[in-house]
Amino acid sequence: MKHLRIVVVNTIILAGDEDDEALRAQAERARALRIGLLEAGYDIVASLPPDMYLPERIAQLQPDMIIVDAESDARDVLEHIVIATRDERRPIVMFTESDDTESMEAAMAAGVSAYIVAGLQSDRIKPVLQVALARFKREQKLLDELSDTKSKLAERKIIERAKGLLMERQRFSEEQAFQKLRSMAMSKNLKLSEVAQRIIDVEDLLG
Repeated sequence: MKHLRIVVVNTIILAGDEDDEALRAQAERARALRIGLLEAGYDIVASLPPDMYLPERIAQLQPDMIIVDAESDARDVLEHIVIATRDERRPIVMFTESDDTESMEAAMAAGVSAYIVAGLQSDRIKPVLQVALARFKREQKLLDELSDTKSKLAERKIIERAKGLLMERQRFSEEQAFQKLRSMAMSKNLKLSEVAQRIIDVEDLLG
């Protein structure tokens, strides 16, 4: 946890029409966040604006976590981040002043691991990140298990179809068809599902 590589996305860069007081408040939030991260020993690899180049920069930097520091609704920012982390998910923590329920639900649905409203204090940052990381790892484990289950189910369906073709074409029993698939897989050093898929592909080609 000490060497977590973090990218901070700060929306203050886009704030051009707000009064000085609002800008100062946002700057203070950014400062408190940076101090908290540094004091906790984290590695801030970059502080980026939420522009169209954000996905490309995140892909290049490969951070372990993304922190969004937003004064209000940051749906556009989250869209860029979701695009950037679509193929390789990362924990996302959002610090904001917006307590709008719709914005919060949209952020969590987009993949935000922790949504922190107001009261940003440097000494709160470390426990917040620890909880966010733990939650992300738990969710990722569940997603991996779900993906593995779906993959095994798909492989089973392929094997069953190939068995059915062998039983139909060569008059095999179910056990004989299975043993034939197993023998072919062993001789070709392939997975059972891979041999089954080849049999199905040949059948499809022959019509």
